[in-house]
Amino acid sequence: MSMRQNIETKIVAELSPEHLEVIDESHMHSVPPGAESHFKLIIVSGMFAGEPLIRRHQRVNSILAAELNGGLHALSLRTLTAEEWQKKGGETVASPPCLGGGKADKET
Repeated sequence: MSMRQNIETKIVAELSPEHLEVIDESHMHSVPPGAESHFKLIIVSGMFAGEPLIRRHQRVNSILAAELNGGLHALSLRTLTAEEWQKKGGETVASPPCLGGGKADKET
């Protein structure tokens, strides 16, 4: 199973999201092709209701602890309730380009 599929499976099982996007952003970083090491997750779940942002992120990090200890290098999280998602019009901000890991050196 790919890292992306594994993440999806675990998040669905643990958080029953109303909306889930698992976006592989590895290609934006200085990693080998197919690395599956950098992901952005957009999770809309009723289980986040009443929880502060830090607790939501801790919950997701806990669910994905094995992945974070085994190849998943970076995780960008957008954790929202359905009401918050609706207020944002169902959209999130695009990730900025990566300038770390040698990319900045190549551009100069």
